[in-house]
Amino acid sequence: MAEDEARKEAIKRLKAKQAARNYLVTFIFVNVMMIVIWALSGGGYFWPGWVLFGTGIGLFWTMWNAYGGGHRQITEADIEREMGKGGGPAPDAR
Repeated sequence: MAEDEARKEAIKRLKAKQAARNYLVTFIFVNVMMIVIWALSGGGYFWPGWVLFGTGIGLFWTMWNAYGGGHRQITEADIEREMGKGGGPAPDAR
């Protein structure tokens, strides 16, 4: 039962990370387009700053929830995965 819960939690984290990456791509595309429109319309008051600010708040919270929320417990698998990244022995693949 605990393994099933751990699997569900891992899938939830992976989906959150995927959503965060998708939001980042959208954030970049939308804001670049707003800046291009601003520049092509003659510049002046930098109104895209408001778009950057608003979408930046959403991006911050999306990234925080996916990568830095701290709302979940650290599992043994997290520890083993991190150890593998650090140049130590990689955990067995299952």
